[in-house]
Parts: sequence; structure tokens; C-alpha cells
Amino acid sequence: MILVTGATGLVGSHLLLQLLEYGQEVRAMYRNVVGLEKTRSLFRSHNRETLFEKIEWIQADITDIPSLEKAFPNIDYVYHCAALISFAPNDETLLRKINIEGTANIVNFCLAYQVKKLCHVSSIAALGDLKEFEDTITEDTEWNPEVAHSDYAISKYGAEMEVWRGLQEGLTVTIINPGIILGDGFWDSGSGLLFTNVANGLSFFTKGSSGFVGVNDVVKSMIQSMESDISGERFIVIADNISYQDIVKNIAVSIKVKAPKRHAKPWMTEIYWRLDALLSFVLNRKRVMSRFMASSLHQTHQYSNEKIKSALGFHFQDIETCIDEIAAYYPHKK
Repeated sequence: MILVTGATGLVGSHLLLQLLEYGQEVRAMYRNVVGLEKTRSLFRSHNRETLFEKIEWIQADITDIPSLEKAFPNIDYVYHCAALISFAPNDETLLRKINIEGTANIVNFCLAYQVKKLCHVSSIAALGDLKEFEDTITEDTEWNPEVAHSDYAISKYGAEMEVWRGLQEGLTVTIINPGIILGDGFWDSGSGLLFTNVANGLSFFTKGSSGFVGVNDVVKSMIQSMESDISGERFIVIADNISYQDIVKNIAVSIKVKAPKRHAKPWMTEIYWRLDALLSFVLNRKRVMSRFMASSLHQTHQYSNEKIKSALGFHFQDIETCIDEIAAYYPHKK
């Protein structure tokens, strides 16, 4: 039997969909009914609600050991998708607890229950830092502790260290490092907000770039790495390196709205994140933009996907096609 943590998130939900279409027996963890209903809605939008009923759901939390005791009996394979994604400075403690301590718990249970293989979903944020003579980040790029990193990046790097500890203790593991994941069904969080914001008349774009990938490719890479004989390897999972300007333009075209026309320059986002910090303090609300987020919007990062293409013969869907397919599910498409 397969166990999926973070089963009510973007990656976890789409993973469930594919695993069940392949006829796999799946146990899935959820924390609350709201998340459960979001996943049900995703299955419904794909006309797969009958498959949803085949999932063995168990209420558990990766930071709560007693609940994990109920999740692990008779489990052979684990897909660890659960994580907190946040760039808010006041979430540092929670990021470390969920992403590092939670992953340590999953690794320990995998070892205790003699799980055959663990696939851990990390992030390109956990990859290394380029040196002056380097221009492309690979799986072997070294992490430099002297370079400033976001709390989220540090927590995902720390989570990977727990997975490598598990490898040293005899656990078979693979790590997937996806870029910015584009997918349908979660329009109020993560990359889904890109579609929502563009649909609502987003005015500004930035000229930074990053690695982007469709959620279906992330899931396929996870399944292929799990089913392979490979262990102790990490794989960058991106379809292409694309500018944020091109991403929002492609989204606008796909959902048939006007594309953002104003270039948000670095000094503008510098002002914005400071204003956002002040307003979040005064109004006691969550931050919309952090200093690291504002800076990253203008940075140009290049990531290589050659390793997974070579090791697994993996083929990526191009981002324009991916965006078109996601847009077909957007609920307010004009």
C-alpha cells in the first residue's frame, strides 16, 4: 500500500488522481475537512469523483507522532508531499517544525516500519548557490551557508538533510526538486493565485525568471523515480526557465483577459514589501510580500533539468501547453 502525506495540497491531490487511475491502493493523510473537500472538488472537476471514494483517508499530522502511528501500518511506499510554503518572517518557527521536524518524523517511521522506498518532494529553493564562474544551478551545486536564504529555503534544505540521514540508516530514497508548480484546483493559494490575480486585472509584471513546471509532470517524475531502482539521488524538475513577464502574459492569453502592462522595477517592490510589513503589523494580517520574495521577483535563475531527462528518460510538457490545459479548469474563465 502507498501512503501520501500532504494529500490535500496541489501536488498531493494530483498525485492521488494519477495513482488511482493506475489502480494503486492508496492511504492518504489529511488534517481537516476543508482540505478534504478541496481534494474532492479537484476529483469532481476531472470527472473522477468515483476514484476519490477508493482512497483510504486517515486524519493525521506529520508533527503529531501518535497520529502517524495509525497511518503507517502495512505501508510499502511513501510519497512525502506535506510541507509549509511561506515567506512570511513570522513563520520561521512553524516552517522549521513542519518542514524539518515533520520530515524527520516521516523518515523515522519509514525506518521503523521498514518502508521499501520514500519519495520526498523538496524544492529548487533547497538547491545550492552559484559561484562567480557558474551560471546554471544543478543538483550538485553546493549550498553556501554564508549566503542569505529565506526561512522557507532553509527549512527545505534541513528537510533534505533528514532524508539523507534516512538513506545513511538504510532507507531507500529519492528527492524531487520542483520549480514553481503550475496546476489547477487550488486557485486561492500558491501558483493558483497567479491565475486568479491575472484574471482579476493584475497590473504589474517583473522581469526576473525562475524554473516552472506543470503539476502533472511533477507527479509523473515522482512516480517514475519511485518505480525506478534509483536511490540516493535528487532530481531538478522544471520544464523550462521562464520570465515572470512571459508567465503572466501566457496566463492572460489562456484565460482571455488583458495582460499586465506595467513593469514593476526593483525600487517599487522594495517599497511595496516595506509597506506590506507595516500594514500587516497595524492590521494584524498575514504578509503578502516579504523582502526575499520582492528580491526574487527580479532575480534571473537558471536551472538544469538534464539529470532527470538522462536518468529516467523524462520528457516535459512545454509550459504554454501546460498553462492552456490549466486555464480550461479555471472557474471564472471568460
